[in-house]
Amino acid sequence: MNTLIAISGLGILSLLAEIFNGRKAIVPITIIGLLAILGYNISPYNHLGTFYNNMMFVDKFSVAFTSLFIVVTIFLIALSHEFYKEQATKISDYVAIKVFLLAGAVAMVSFGNLSMFFLGIEVLSISLYVLAASNRLNLRSNEAGMKYFLMGSFASGIILFGICLLYGATGSFDLMNMYQITHSVNYPQWYYIGIIFLVIGMLFKIATVPFHFWAPDVYEGSPALTTATMSTLAKIVAMAALYKISILLIPTQTYSFQMIIVCVAIASMIVGNIMALRQNNVKRMFAFSGISHAGFMLMVLLILNNSAGVLLYYATAYAVAGIAFFAVVLYVTKGKDNETIDLFNGFGKTHPLLAAVLTASLLSMAGIPILSGFFAKFFLLNQVLLSGWTVLVIVAIISSIISVGYYFKIILAMYTKDSEKDLPNNIPFIYQVVAILALVINIGLGLYPSIVYNLLG
Repeated sequence: MNTLIAISGLGILSLLAEIFNGRKAIVPITIIGLLAILGYNISPYNHLGTFYNNMMFVDKFSVAFTSLFIVVTIFLIALSHEFYKEQATKISDYVAIKVFLLAGAVAMVSFGNLSMFFLGIEVLSISLYVLAASNRLNLRSNEAGMKYFLMGSFASGIILFGICLLYGATGSFDLMNMYQITHSVNYPQWYYIGIIFLVIGMLFKIATVPFHFWAPDVYEGSPALTTATMSTLAKIVAMAALYKISILLIPTQTYSFQMIIVCVAIASMIVGNIMALRQNNVKRMFAFSGISHAGFMLMVLLILNNSAGVLLYYATAYAVAGIAFFAVVLYVTKGKDNETIDLFNGFGKTHPLLAAVLTASLLSMAGIPILSGFFAKFFLLNQVLLSGWTVLVIVAIISSIISVGYYFKIILAMYTKDSEKDLPNNIPFIYQVVAILALVINIGLGLYPSIVYNLLG
């Protein structure tokens, strides 16, 4: 609980810094503050248990995922200074919004009451609506913000309706009370209807098929750093929240529920990868790639052993690869009217270091050893196979093979084609630091997977 309070206080401090004309210090102070909060979050002084009448429930699961969210947010804020350099007067707003977004993310994995969960999801969603439309002079950004707002509001309404039905069936918003009721006595049939609405709303937030239609347009139209935030932080937050809801609120994993998850996962992997093959815009390609990875992460709900550890490892591997990817994309696409693949032509010859980082992140998402993305898929598919879903594993392997096709489109452009336009050689230092650090974490997790994999075992 103290972690959430500290994050909220840091967001307010970021806004106050503007009043005292401390714009240049906002980013470093915020990063230092987040590092301090991260240290407290993983220290023995961070007490586990329930707080404020069980509104917040802090356990190993919430601590682990909160730590991951903080690390990803540190990377995103580090990239903010250079990305918003031409909008220096608004830097406090952008940083504060990202910090408040993190506060919503923490609430979504630490909730002990559904009212706190809905509060967290709204704080996160509203922050993303603002960031998506933040480039107000760009028509595509306005369109992205409006689409995301309309679709996101509709999904939030579905989630709220589901919560109302759960309250009507159990008479409580408290997770522990609901858990005891659903595991001890008979409850009205509309409880399952409420669960269905709640899961549908969360599947929209994760962007799985058939609730994915908003993602490509919103990812393409939003500023690149906002796209990075959506595709890394927002996606893993929503997946962690869905996992917690499924574990605590679904009394028994019925065969019908499992088949729904299987169908959604298969559709997401197939549609995401096949549609990504057709894309020439890097951000749209990553949107469909994210849809396929959401299908992979959904399979965690079918696992019997160490499912939380598998999800944490997969989410970590996916997030650090995405951060490294966008650290390079931000540099290559800066000042360009579009983000097409031909912008990367000859990039491997002119900028070998960043090209190597980008190649490694793409190979990690494709599942190539020795990178963490390979072990994430290996651990996941191994557990799914042990759970008896052989067909799902076969589809996942085929999908991974397909994904190599569109990831290699960028790699081939970097190393086999000549650039028509030369990029400036003065690469922003922070982009290099974030890209290399994310790559080091990626490789480190691949060499020593037990560091994260066994945290929740």
